[in-house]
Amino acid sequence: MVGAAVLRLLGAKGYRNLLYRTSKELDLRDGRQVEQFFAETKPECVIVAAAKVGGILANSSFPAEFLYDNLAIQNNVIHQAYLHRVKKLLFLGSSCIYPRDCPQPIREEYLLTGPLEPTKQWYAVAKIAGIKMCQAYRRQYGCDFIAAMPTNLYGPHDNFDLATAHVLPALIRRFHEAKSTGESPTLWGSGSPRREFLHVDDCADACLLLMERYSGESIVNVGAGRDIPIAELATLVAEVVGYQGEICWDRTKPDGTARKLLDITKITSLGWIPKISLRQGLENTYAWYQATVSAGVETHH
Repeated sequence: MVGAAVLRLLGAKGYRNLLYRTSKELDLRDGRQVEQFFAETKPECVIVAAAKVGGILANSSFPAEFLYDNLAIQNNVIHQAYLHRVKKLLFLGSSCIYPRDCPQPIREEYLLTGPLEPTKQWYAVAKIAGIKMCQAYRRQYGCDFIAAMPTNLYGPHDNFDLATAHVLPALIRRFHEAKSTGESPTLWGSGSPRREFLHVDDCADACLLLMERYSGESIVNVGAGRDIPIAELATLVAEVVGYQGEICWDRTKPDGTARKLLDITKITSLGWIPKISLRQGLENTYAWYQATVSAGVETHH
């Protein structure tokens, strides 16, 4: 999803020498394949958007894969970027790197100041290792490797598989299907946790700005600057999708962290602001979902 958005933006801005592969074409967990890719293509700049991602259910079900796959991907790419003298690398982490009970909004310096959210710890530990790897290669080898921490992202090419999806695409699919079947969807938890959502095109915009304007060891938050209770989000998604039935909540299921709002002072001081409102972004994403996923044009793997 992020990679596709970055490619859309670079193409729109006139960049032509773009090097990218799908996961089928290049397995980033395989060190030999990654080494061969760097040797053949010799990229000048690298944006590491690839990762194994998923919601609470996926993280709980596949902890070993979330840890191993993400460590392997970033170890291979970051190390080969160093060996092949890449001029600049941007590593994308996640807001789940921060402690579960962070003061809000979350500032970059809160990293490693407390215990992680247990349901996402495997992914978080891998991403923290990626951050530290960029910092270590900067310190030891002088590499211009930077790291950004996006909040919850959504948009075209999101994962709508209910077994592995994040909350927002899962809601879109649940309400879309409920509209057809007439059955009321039951959602996990109480609906009270607050979450922040950023459209992936805004994130791509932030990535390009950081590549052009930022060089430093410290991580940089990329967020929307505002959050919304999950129950309110569900109501908004239902409106956009056109579902008018009841919404049920299963309070026996976990809520996850009560609140996760990023402090985006650092990146806004560089001149970036998010431009796409949540409703506008939801309408854009649902239109894409209808045209591709529900129409059977795209399946996510």
